[in-house]
Amino acid sequence: MSFRLSQRDKDIIAFINQFRAVDRDSLVDLFFKQLKSPINACNSVMVRLYRLGLIERTQQYSPTVYLPVDAKIKKNSQKILHFLSILDVYKQMCTYSIPKPVIVEISPLVERRN
Repeated sequence: MSFRLSQRDKDIIAFINQFRAVDRDSLVDLFFKQLKSPINACNSVMVRLYRLGLIERTQQYSPTVYLPVDAKIKKNSQKILHFLSILDVYKQMCTYSIPKPVIVEISPLVERRN
């Protein structure tokens, strides 16, 4: 099956990969707010991306939370709430101006001692 992703689809996938856990309402606010039926549009796009295997989802939260395909986060992990909190701070910052360089969380380098 051949498919073509729109620029918005690519932006959504990149955003999910960057923030590691994104809820549906945040996606509506950031990518679909200008549409006539933003929630319906978001739901249909996210179901399509999920069925194509480009994102993962967990329905343990309401609304649904979307995760990267290669996420090392379990679908019931408490870290999801941590990443959603980071996303909330980002959305608050966006009310003033959209921050360009966003580093969600830096993983500390672990030194191996032999």
